[in-house]
Amino acid sequence: MVDQNAADGQMRFLPADDRTPVILVTGLDRPALSRIADALIAEHGSVQVHHDLTGVGEGQVVRTLSWHELDGRRRQAVTVIELAHGCVSCTLREDLLPLLRRLHRRSSVRRIVLTLDPILEPERIAWSVEHVVVDGLPGVPAAPAALDVRVDSTIAAVAEDGWLDQATGDLALCEVLPVPPDDERTLAQVAVGQVAFADALVIAGSDAAARDAWESARLAAVLKRLAPRAPMMFELPERPITPLLMEHLRAAIPRSSRRGRIDGPHDPLLADEPSLDPDCGVTWMEFHTDRPMHPGRLHDAIDSLLDGVVCARGRLWLATQPDEALWLESAGGGLRVAPGGSWLAAMDDDELARVSPERRALGALRWDDTHGDRHSSLVVLLHRGDPADITEALRAACVNDVELAAGQEFWDTLDDPFGQFHADPCDDVDIEAPMADSPATGDSSDH
Repeated sequence: MVDQNAADGQMRFLPADDRTPVILVTGLDRPALSRIADALIAEHGSVQVHHDLTGVGEGQVVRTLSWHELDGRRRQAVTVIELAHGCVSCTLREDLLPLLRRLHRRSSVRRIVLTLDPILEPERIAWSVEHVVVDGLPGVPAAPAALDVRVDSTIAAVAEDGWLDQATGDLALCEVLPVPPDDERTLAQVAVGQVAFADALVIAGSDAAARDAWESARLAAVLKRLAPRAPMMFELPERPITPLLMEHLRAAIPRSSRRGRIDGPHDPLLADEPSLDPDCGVTWMEFHTDRPMHPGRLHDAIDSLLDGVVCARGRLWLATQPDEALWLESAGGGLRVAPGGSWLAAMDDDELARVSPERRALGALRWDDTHGDRHSSLVVLLHRGDPADITEALRAACVNDVELAAGQEFWDTLDDPFGQFHADPCDDVDIEAPMADSPATGDSSDH
């Protein structure tokens, strides 16, 4: 295998990757997911894996394997699986991850098309493939599924006439789709997460006569900023998805695309260099400060990140929590604040030795003799909001000159609604510990 895109322009030979490629197909539109998967498995040697979660309320998951024989006939194998511990995540791990390792060992399988149920986020699946150890397979060493398979690409289906409303609203996921009773995600969180992780997009378009040109342009502006390197293909009534079109779409994915990569809280917030220029009222804005945030005033400022905003994400230096960054993430009307890992300045030598050179280099660029690498950085994707209003609200949430001079001893006396033992959760803002399976914080299987 030859790398012709090396940074220094030199051609290098790379070790062959014999792992079976996995294509993740994700999105909220079930019919579009099915059409994309059908086109991807038309080639002999491709097998589709799909876990239907519409029956989770009855404690069942239906797994379907689909493939084509040499003579072109489509075959299916359907298995009904009982929920493990009543938990969707555990059920998928215990069935999907061993299945991926077994399929890799079948000589007839050249690629796997993993069609995700609409309630699933591809980032969590990719994280599990990479990190969750699969044990107990006869003759197979205990290891993550990533030893045998690799996420080749993620293709997201987007409904042209409904996705933007889904991604900017405040509906709970349970109001729209069947989910376990303890699933508190919003529809917007899932919609935004699916697109932001995608390497390619298929826009399920409406009839030309019913299309609103302005709304279509605004949708495209949002998608291009959420997934800046993802090629987009419109599926129109007069131009349906075909196997050839899907292969052209996949061929247009840049080699440097995400392809299952998990970003951490201390990675660049605007990866893949999205456009910062406004388009149809859609724009990214950035906020940076080397002052700590006042916890109470930041809490009051959070509403500014929910009005006219598609999503926001970033690191926070909270005056009352000097050792650990907080990770803020919002989509539509839902927002989550969770631990984001220690600052370099709060680490001992052993912890620092495990930090990537890239993060140490970025920390050195902004190092302060007193506060080290502590800072707050947020990026916000707006579709109707005013960047000036958000900047003003966040600036007001920083400690002022008097509070800054008072130092950590004073900061420790401030009330902290983001604290670990906060006993009065807000009615309008979701402030919680990291969700199970969060790539930023590791894996949890407690119930």
